[in-house]
Amino acid sequence: MEQAKILVVDDEQAATRNLQHILSKEGYEVISTQSGQNALKLIEQHALDLVLTDLRMPNVDGMEILRRVKEVSPDSEVIMITGYATVSSAVSAMKMGAYHYVIKPYKLDEVRKVVREALEKRRLRRENMELKERLAKAQGVSILTEDPAMQKLLQTAREVALSDCSVLISGDSGTGKELLARYIHEHSPRAAGPLKAVNCGVFTEDLLANELFGHEKGAFTSADRHKIGLIESAGGGTLFLDEVTEMTLAMQVKLLRVLQEKEVLPLGATESLKVNVRFLAATNRDLAQMVKEGGFRQDLYFRINVMHLHLPPLAERRRDIRLLAQFFLDRFSALMNKPVRELTSEALERLLDYDFPGNVRELENIIERAVVLASGERIETAHLPTDVDVKTFRAPTTEPSGTMPSLDDQERSYIEWVLAQTGNNKSKAAEVLGINRVSLWRKLKKYHLEGSDDLA
Repeated sequence: MEQAKILVVDDEQAATRNLQHILSKEGYEVISTQSGQNALKLIEQHALDLVLTDLRMPNVDGMEILRRVKEVSPDSEVIMITGYATVSSAVSAMKMGAYHYVIKPYKLDEVRKVVREALEKRRLRRENMELKERLAKAQGVSILTEDPAMQKLLQTAREVALSDCSVLISGDSGTGKELLARYIHEHSPRAAGPLKAVNCGVFTEDLLANELFGHEKGAFTSADRHKIGLIESAGGGTLFLDEVTEMTLAMQVKLLRVLQEKEVLPLGATESLKVNVRFLAATNRDLAQMVKEGGFRQDLYFRINVMHLHLPPLAERRRDIRLLAQFFLDRFSALMNKPVRELTSEALERLLDYDFPGNVRELENIIERAVVLASGERIETAHLPTDVDVKTFRAPTTEPSGTMPSLDDQERSYIEWVLAQTGNNKSKAAEVLGINRVSLWRKLKKYHLEGSDDLA
């Protein structure tokens, strides 16, 4: 993580040195000055994340420094320090954009806490800005991802799109199988042609045949006009068969003929029509297993499974949760004409800790609900469904480099998780881990985890 840069301004030498010392120990890069006039120059010269400034100083006071910070770097945070705390000075500073103020004589723990919170707010704002920039660049792109495995999958999809072979897309419900089908179509030579989609699971056998093949006038009692089927209407383009495993065996035979002969026979017709259609199919079931069990024709399986693309569940592409959440937030806030702009850090942590059994579709629904409930600019934890509060420990699987984590890596992750769940209560954490406090202390020292000193 990039080291935060802080400017400390106080005309009292002892106060300046004290703040610089404690903040440097916290790992921040700290510069300081006892002159308000010099502070104005430093604000111009340095990219600052945070400024802590005394309110009452000769010549150039804290309010002037606050004004200058907001002119030069509006996203930088400012904390006021004053021994003359009044309602009017505090309100004036907050109205001008100060993050907070602390009163002399202040407690060091209070300063540490306010500084951490101010820097966290700045970090979240910067991340949101970066996300929005990426989202703006991604206009017209169907699938957003930062996950390496998903990026590799999309690269394969673009390569497959250039051919005209049939593609089987598998994945759990809500992972975006239809979206991937549209992505393939848009990147194919057929992009100028139509994309037709049908969910095979919502029709009876007769109705599905009518949807796919169409019918001639008088083909059956209620057929009072000619109907063009989806296969014919997708000519020159793509037909997407969602939930293809829900087709009956009889329908599978009819579809197989279309794939083999490149022609379709509408209901009631005497002559077949030549068709030029690419077929994409999707399922959330194990199609190979269905073939073994006789629930799906092997010959049709080979026809639709020339290429196979598998969409991973959202739980396996967690780095996309933040990106997708912001995308849905921006979309729904615009649709609802609401000023919701971001998630609080607590709300985002809840989402990152959640397993999303409903995948991307569930995340979309959660964000839509949260935008409906939100009354301000931020989504709070109270706007999330109660089941999103359920936290489970997930041991690391594979590192980005492709290497498997060691047992020490697993143990360290678990200890960190238990400490977080117990509110950093060492006694409770030791109890959960099934060890005594001395053993926990040794492990904290071994893994260089925070809190080993207060157990000694």
